[in-house]
Amino acid sequence: MRAFYESEEVLAEYLLFHYGKQKEILPYDFGPIDALDFPARVVRKSIDFSNLPENPIALDLGCSVGRSSFELARNCRSVLGIDSSKSFIEAAKKLQINGQISSSIKIEGDLRLPFVARISSEIDRSRVRFEVGDAMNLSPKIGQFDLILMANLIDRLPNPAALLDRISDFLNPGGKLVVTSPNTWLEEFTPRGNWLGGFAENGKSKTTFDTLQEKLLPSFELIKRLDLPFLIREHARKFQWSVADATIWKKRRQPS
Repeated sequence: MRAFYESEEVLAEYLLFHYGKQKEILPYDFGPIDALDFPARVVRKSIDFSNLPENPIALDLGCSVGRSSFELARNCRSVLGIDSSKSFIEAAKKLQINGQISSSIKIEGDLRLPFVARISSEIDRSRVRFEVGDAMNLSPKIGQFDLILMANLIDRLPNPAALLDRISDFLNPGGKLVVTSPNTWLEEFTPRGNWLGGFAENGKSKTTFDTLQEKLLPSFELIKRLDLPFLIREHARKFQWSVADATIWKKRRQPS
C-alpha cells in the first residue's frame, strides 16, 4: 500500500492537512476546529522541551510532508525527517528550500482551488533535512537523538513491532519518545498477524496501548498519555475526524 501515498491527490490532501488554514480546511462556521493544525499541535501538546538537553536533536519518523519537522526546529538545533513516501519527501524538500509549494484544495469531483503551503518565517528551515527511509529498517548511521516523534505511523507499517523493538537504540538515555496513533488497523497496511492491538488473545481483549507497554516499558517509563483529535479534509463536504492516542515516553538511564 505504499503506492497509496505516492498519488498526486493524496499529496495534495496531506499538504492541506499539514499547512492549511482553518477556512481552507473547514469552510464552515461549525465543526471540530479543535482538531485542526494537528502536525503542529502534536509538538506543542506532547513535548516539554524544558526537560530535554539544550539544543536537542530530533527525529521525525513518518514525517509525511514535514510540518511537524519544521515545528520541531523551533526548539531543536537539528531535525531529521524520514518517510517512506518519495512524493512526500520531495514536497518536504521543496518546502525546506523555498519555504512554500503550490498545491490545490479539492471541492468536489474534478473541481479544485489553488492552495499554497507555506512555512512560517519564524522557523529556521536550515535546521531540517529530509530523507526517504524505511522506519522498520533504520540504518544505525542516522545516529542517536534526544527526541523521536512517531506521529500516526505505527498503524501504517507492515511490521510495527520491528520498529518498536529497535527504537530505543536511536534515543539517548533520558530522551523522549512520542507515539501517536488512531490505532486504525487495516490489513491493506498491516497483516493481521502483525497488528499491535484490536484483537483477542487468550480470551482477553488486547489493545495497542497494551502492546506499547509490553514493548517499551523495559527501556522506557511512561510520562503522559493524552487524546489528540485531528481532521483530514477529503473534499468540501467530506472529512476524516479521528482521535490519536498519544503516549510520551522517557528512555531510562538503565533498563528495568
